[in-house]
Amino acid sequence: MEKKTLSRDGTPVAYERFGQGPAVVLVSGAMSTSATVVPLAAALSDRFGVIVYDRRGRGESGDTAPYAVAREVEDLAALIEVAGGEASLYGISSGGALVLEAVASGLPVPRAAVYEVPFAMSGDAGKERTEYTANLTEALREDRRGDAVELFLRLTGLAEEMIRGARQSPMWAAMEALAPSLAYDDALLGDGTVPRARLATIGVPVLSVAGSASPAWMGEAARAVADAVPQGTYRSLADQTHRVDPQVLAPVLAEFFSPAG
Repeated sequence: MEKKTLSRDGTPVAYERFGQGPAVVLVSGAMSTSATVVPLAAALSDRFGVIVYDRRGRGESGDTAPYAVAREVEDLAALIEVAGGEASLYGISSGGALVLEAVASGLPVPRAAVYEVPFAMSGDAGKERTEYTANLTEALREDRRGDAVELFLRLTGLAEEMIRGARQSPMWAAMEALAPSLAYDDALLGDGTVPRARLATIGVPVLSVAGSASPAWMGEAARAVADAVPQGTYRSLADQTHRVDPQVLAPVLAEFFSPAG
């Protein structure tokens, strides 16, 4: 990463800029660093000044205990200041939950977009998330990072044989290094349900996007987010999954984030 800024609590936040124009900050999801959104930043950089960053506890950014969702909102506030005092936000998956909370908190954000925030859409899913939170907390307290990663991969629906294969892959060590941050993403999702009352306080346009090839509940959750925000819009991208193609997503975001959008 090129640069660092300090968050309100003194935590260094590593970031990088791409392009010039209206500011947009991209927020990655669980088990990821800024590298996962760099391709999208590159695709947007011809029209926007895009900032990507390592969320606290990941990559080249620091971390300060104890964790609180408000601290991650303050990280975004620091980046928006770097961007010139105002920036649109985009977040994928649990990073989208952070974006929604940041906007609801009143940060200077003219527009926000999220992709497939994994809010639970059934009672069974809510129960599953409660069990996940308890098991994750225990695994991290006992420093069983590999078990924590397994819990997350299982929650995402990855097959057991693929999880066993992942444990043998060269990337497993990097995944274990990110394991403590899983608790942060879990905290961002609260009880796992769509925070309708909180979203109803958002006073700026929000675009909630899902892929048509993703599980149906992801589309339902994305639509529920759009319905809860007074100026919310839902959009489905044909043939896209949770691993959305930056080249497909970028034009949609560019249209939404443009001053005339």
